Amino acid sequence: MVAPFGRLTYTASMTNHGQRSDDFMAVVMENVELRQQLADAQDQCIELAVDGGELHAEIEALRAQLAAVERERDAWRAEAERTRRTG
Repeated sequence: MVAPFGRLTYTASMTNHGQRSDDFMAVVMENVELRQQLADAQDQCIELAVDGGELHAEIEALRAQLAAVERERDAWRAEAERTRRTG
């Protein structure tokens, strides 16, 4: 089947080729969008990893402080117990 269009004529095979080109471009555009989403997700993962590392360091520092305070508390308790026994 040949359909006239101005000076050009399109056959059914040209129309099919045009549809395939449109489909291909749609896939290309979707691929571009998905790659951008992936890049955004990767950036977020990096940010989360950095934040997680900072939080881990802060937790370790707090654990060290807690251990020091517990040792100090235990020393004060021991001193209070000795004073109570001898007092």
